[in-house]
Amino acid sequence: MSVRTIWYYVVLVVSTVIHAAGAVVGGILRVKNRVGGIYDWANVDWSRDVLKAAGTPVLADGLERIPRGQPLMYASNHSSMFDIWTLLATLPGSVRMVAKQELFKIPLLGGAMRAAGHIPIDRAARKKAFEAYDKAAKTIREGISSILVFPEGTRSRTGELLPFKNAPFGLAIAAQVPIVPVYVHHTFEILPKGAWRLRSRPIRLLVGEPIPTAGLQPGDRERLRDEVRAAMVALQSKAR
Repeated sequence: MSVRTIWYYVVLVVSTVIHAAGAVVGGILRVKNRVGGIYDWANVDWSRDVLKAAGTPVLADGLERIPRGQPLMYASNHSSMFDIWTLLATLPGSVRMVAKQELFKIPLLGGAMRAAGHIPIDRAARKKAFEAYDKAAKTIREGISSILVFPEGTRSRTGELLPFKNAPFGLAIAAQVPIVPVYVHHTFEILPKGAWRLRSRPIRLLVGEPIPTAGLQPGDRERLRDEVRAAMVALQSKAR
């Protein structure tokens, strides 16, 4: 095992404990979510610690396309845990994820994620999954945070895009907010699902043009899904 890999795991554990504890304490004290507050610190500073320890700087292209001063929905590909750290560390404003409920069962980390406002989703229970997206839509409408979703529903084991689920696009339509497609490149090579050996290299983050949802109805979600996927495929082609 390389020194870099060992150092990455040491920092991952120590930084997770420190930042998760901060978020949990904030939740206990009922500290409100605000841009740049304790929950954003727990997300952003933690992610930057991990990326730095792993030797994986982020090269972002297109951040200027992101509308400022309004909640959004980000839709990203997903092939590694490094996608999460890349996006939380780089996207502007307060960003919260719709994430699999298994993460919320991890001691300390799960409590921190709940305190920070991340939203658990039970992918095996259709009704509960839709409840999670309803909660995410409410978060967006209240202007608390932008929401990050992974439309593939799980990490790709090949690095290639999987089929997209419909539910995230129902969320965007319900919230009537633009969807910003993003593509994270090289994270699969760094640490794919099920691997433990780190392969350090720079990460590329490509941001596409916002896709409006104003005026769309629930029946439009499949068309919206296909439009977002096409935009993500176009970003993928630029990354190669």
